[in-house]
Amino acid sequence: MPSVQRVTSRNARFQQWEALLGNRKKRNQLREFLVQGVRPISLAVEYGWRVRALLYDDSRKLSGWAREVLGTVEGERVALAPELMAELGEKSGGAPEVVAVVEVPADDLERIEAGPEFLGVLFDRPTSPGNIGSIIRSADAFGAHGMIVSGHAADVYDPKSVRATTGSLFSLPTVRVPSPAEVMAWVERRRAAGLPLVLVATDEKGDADVYDFDFTQPVLLLVGNETSGLAGAWRELCDVTVSIPMAGAASSLNAANAATAVLYEASRQRADARRAD
Repeated sequence: MPSVQRVTSRNARFQQWEALLGNRKKRNQLREFLVQGVRPISLAVEYGWRVRALLYDDSRKLSGWAREVLGTVEGERVALAPELMAELGEKSGGAPEVVAVVEVPADDLERIEAGPEFLGVLFDRPTSPGNIGSIIRSADAFGAHGMIVSGHAADVYDPKSVRATTGSLFSLPTVRVPSPAEVMAWVERRRAAGLPLVLVATDEKGDADVYDFDFTQPVLLLVGNETSGLAGAWRELCDVTVSIPMAGAASSLNAANAATAVLYEASRQRADARRAD
């Protein structure tokens, strides 16, 4: 096991890690973020994300999982005072066993592999990090191949987003882009290579009900901002809009629920098509 450094006060290094919890500028500058919890840390390791440091309290009896992580995962080892671990863990019930400092990967759309069965999600200007995390989790659960967060938006690597993914962030390539231009250049490259990629937006007054649209073809699902919906540029770029039939007094679903409903329908159609083959 690598040598262990000890931090017992709120020194400069601790303040740097603490800043990763709430300071987006610092996360972008350092290109790192904090990961808490057994499943998220385990999946980060399993999917090959670079762990820069593992923070833990060496005064407590650690579980077998924590000992294995500390004994096998590359990265700096830092023993923190219990009260400092509690601050980084943001838990009122006590400090976590381990907090991982993980490197932010490049925001490169080529990380998303688009094959013949491609299913992806684009979230336009989300304001809630929790909604980002929820959609990443649903996209992973229903077989999507990638997620794109477009425009001025909440941060994928905000702790609320990371926690909401319950680890799916590490298995589903997720890329931040500043505008539609970068995405459309990527889409056109895929189309030029022979992939008939269709851009599908959700809308209360869609061209078709969600279950009447063919989701077995390569699809990029466009999900709008929680309050204002899709930007005008995306509305012009989409190929088709689909609506989710609803009963009761509700006129619409929130962004995360709408995305989940459409992703489930896409997964159902694709599963039926495989069984038919």
